[in-house]
Amino acid sequence: MSPHSSVTRISLDSIDRVPHLRDSIIVPKVGRTATTLSRFLPLAALLLTALTTQAQTIQVNKENKTIAITATASASIPADTADISIGFITYGTAQDPTYADCSRISNQVIQTLTQSGITREQIASNEQNIAPINNEDKLHFDKGLRFVCSQTWKVTTPAATAAATLNLAITSGANNSGNIEWRLKDEDTLEAEAARKALTHAQQIADRMAKGLNAKLGPLVYASNSVPNRFGNQVMIQTESAMAARVLTVKPLAIIPDKVTRSATVYAVFAIE
Repeated sequence: MSPHSSVTRISLDSIDRVPHLRDSIIVPKVGRTATTLSRFLPLAALLLTALTTQAQTIQVNKENKTIAITATASASIPADTADISIGFITYGTAQDPTYADCSRISNQVIQTLTQSGITREQIASNEQNIAPINNEDKLHFDKGLRFVCSQTWKVTTPAATAAATLNLAITSGANNSGNIEWRLKDEDTLEAEAARKALTHAQQIADRMAKGLNAKLGPLVYASNSVPNRFGNQVMIQTESAMAARVLTVKPLAIIPDKVTRSATVYAVFAIE
């Protein structure tokens, strides 16, 4: 691209001035989720047995006989939700025909997805862009192509239908699709299970240590836990732009949802008798 080349970006603020893409640009809803405390009450009762509203300081002396343990455990379960990246790239000899082709593919993909039963609430636009091709891109520039247009969405579906949804999108023209992030609708339950397992493991270690000291393990007097940052597993598929010009009838790819794993580290202090 020359120093004087410009890039035209299609912003959501100007949707009303871009009628051809208006129906294919999906604005995501923004919300916040409140965690229900009742699901954590059994675990909280164990973790907070001897805690006050202020952080507790464990005194180490002859009168305060304790064993402190740090233990980590993980819990895994197959993902039940898939966030799929759906998108396409198309090239043209000039801006207007490139944009027209972009509009056609964009609306075709969204129409196909919504007709299959996917609601617009499950679709959110990520990016839409039209720009001149860099003259150093010999592969396209030497063919007389001068503009490139692309668009991407995030489509959220049950994990079991991810492969069918991806197949539907690709065969309707979404030739730059396939990135999948596997997750759970309710990740708090999995994290609570990891913390419970870590606490149980800490108690088992403390019990063995107490027996080695010819003592008896007493009650839990303090506990705290931490949970690592969440992350997802992803795959990516990209096809040639010629796919956008036709609709294929093929079987979906063999995609198997990954397991979601969460870990928790627990610091627990037990009394010994």
